[in-house]
Amino acid sequence: MSILQRYFFVSILQAVAFALAALLGLQAFFDLTGELPVVGKNGYGMQHAALYTLTMLPQHVNEVLPVAALIGTIYTMAQFASTSEFTIMRASSLSTGRAAVMVGKVGLVLVVIAFIFGELITPRLAPVAEKVRLMGRGATVSSEFRSGMWTKDIIKSEGMTGEVQGTRFFNVREVRSDGQLVGVKLYDFDNRFRLRTLTLAETATFKGSNTWLLNGVTENIFSNPALVADGAQANLANNYAQATSAVEIKRHASKELISEITPKILSVSASDPEHMSANELAVYTRHLQENRQGTERFKIAFWKKLFDPLAIFVLMALALPFAYLHTRSGGVSLKIFIGIMIGVSFLLVNTLFSHIGLLSALPAFLTALMPSLLYLLLALGALYWVERH
Repeated sequence: MSILQRYFFVSILQAVAFALAALLGLQAFFDLTGELPVVGKNGYGMQHAALYTLTMLPQHVNEVLPVAALIGTIYTMAQFASTSEFTIMRASSLSTGRAAVMVGKVGLVLVVIAFIFGELITPRLAPVAEKVRLMGRGATVSSEFRSGMWTKDIIKSEGMTGEVQGTRFFNVREVRSDGQLVGVKLYDFDNRFRLRTLTLAETATFKGSNTWLLNGVTENIFSNPALVADGAQANLANNYAQATSAVEIKRHASKELISEITPKILSVSASDPEHMSANELAVYTRHLQENRQGTERFKIAFWKKLFDPLAIFVLMALALPFAYLHTRSGGVSLKIFIGIMIGVSFLLVNTLFSHIGLLSALPAFLTALMPSLLYLLLALGALYWVERH
């Protein structure tokens, strides 16, 4: 590594680290403020709110790292310009291309850091943060619906490998912090969408290999699906005997269930896609496709996981023209303020395109790529302008 490259490397990383710490501190303040309304209720104390805020910090690294890279690089470039160091570097044959390469090498380190947090740390800490909050409140994990969490499964003739025989709707009232399911309802339909069985279980525990152990099971078997399907139209007074014979009720102390639904899929279905790894998003998207459910939100999140690290390179390239602006073009503080505004605008545009992708027919990969592509064109245009002037 050359002396100049080392100088770029140390100066930019120090500024980025400072900006990242400031942004994370601000985000932690917002998280803690958001928890204050529930502090003191149901045994949820200030220590639980502080621990939750602390475990949420690594999840925010990916969100603010591109902006921190932009602000840190702008600060470094503005400092170089204000002390005429960059002018001396250019007089010593430093071209714009070579400066961009040196900044890009620093960006590569930041991309690796973003990958570690996005793929290894955040997906593991997200459930921990939620458990901290729920255990502090004495609550269990549940979905937004009053009826509990819902997901869809496929029924196959031979466990996980046979022909598709129908569809199962999986309803769970509560998911405890230890992974046990409480209040399980299984609605099994055949290929003609006629209800075959309704299974109720008090609890369910995952044994591994796509196998659940159901406890306290009541199984309602509908032997006449046509009657069940047309029950609302049937004359119940005339067909009472037939209707009662069409339902067979069985009770079991415990029963095994083979299903594609695993604790990982259940936890993913209740998680924010932004806090999932690319591998988890790919697995869950495939599960949704097999069950003919909407996948666009998770596809966009998957492609954003792949393209968002590129935003670090793009925003750092956008910071490079600030080295060509001398002190008379604005002080360091003004340039940092401009950098913050550019960073905030990038976050807003990124979020905007995510919503546009859900509402329009844009491909998911294009929805995730467009913000970085737009700001890359802006960076190239700015570099071209400072080179000409």
